[in-house]
Amino acid sequence: MLALPFIDSDQEIETVSRMSVPDLFERYGEAEFRALEQRVILRVLEHGPQVLSTGGGAFMNAQTREAIASHGVSVWLKAEIELLMERVSKKQNRPLLKSADPRAVLERLMAERYPVYAAADVIVPTRDDRKEIIAAEVVDALRGHLGVADIDEVRS
Repeated sequence: MLALPFIDSDQEIETVSRMSVPDLFERYGEAEFRALEQRVILRVLEHGPQVLSTGGGAFMNAQTREAIASHGVSVWLKAEIELLMERVSKKQNRPLLKSADPRAVLERLMAERYPVYAAADVIVPTRDDRKEIIAAEVVDALRGHLGVADIDEVRS
């Protein structure tokens, strides 16, 4: 679909720190994690065209949003609470959701973050569907945003 490298910022953070995201949160706290996350994302953005997947809190940092905007196009894969709960319940690496009521935490995070996420260049509603279908919708949305018929035209 997109002939671009895929980079996951959490994986990059784990590589440079030699620690898991939950361990980083536990040992250093959220503020230190966010500072490291920002440094890693800024470094990764310097490496040319790519698909960069960030953690949910990364886009909350204004400097990170500005860097993303200056290096490319931001895409928000917007999901409803039920889908997010289903997805995060399958993962044990979400430090902010380790609580007695993860749904309440997620609802609070959505209330805080969704207005900021709405500043993304492209917003694609997601649902419980095959990732290939959602990816095709993202490519279509990018074509529309960039005003091109072939997304590969952008790189040439």
